[in-house]
Amino acid sequence: MKKEVDDSKLSKKIVVYVSNSTGGQFASKIIGYFVIDDMKFRFIALAFGRIGGHNINLQLPKTSVNNLKKNGYDPELVQLEIQQKLLDGDIIILNGSRSPLPAD
Repeated sequence: MKKEVDDSKLSKKIVVYVSNSTGGQFASKIIGYFVIDDMKFRFIALAFGRIGGHNINLQLPKTSVNNLKKNGYDPELVQLEIQQKLLDGDIIILNGSRSPLPAD
């Protein structure tokens, strides 16, 4: 039996953690995870800026997508929420994560 989830409060349920980021002047690679209902899911994202505006290319492993579906979440909606949180800076940067400053 599939569990039904109220997607209207999805943004408040997701907490995004960044464990590592590397990058340069135009793009950065972000590695982290998000927590939803005490379940932890990994992600990798590429963040692009400056040319063409800000954008996030988010990748979730197949196991994460399948676990989200199994728990009643729409993986596409979850991905959109994570992308928005990354763009807005609504994230927690973990101690020890490195992010070198881009060269000017």
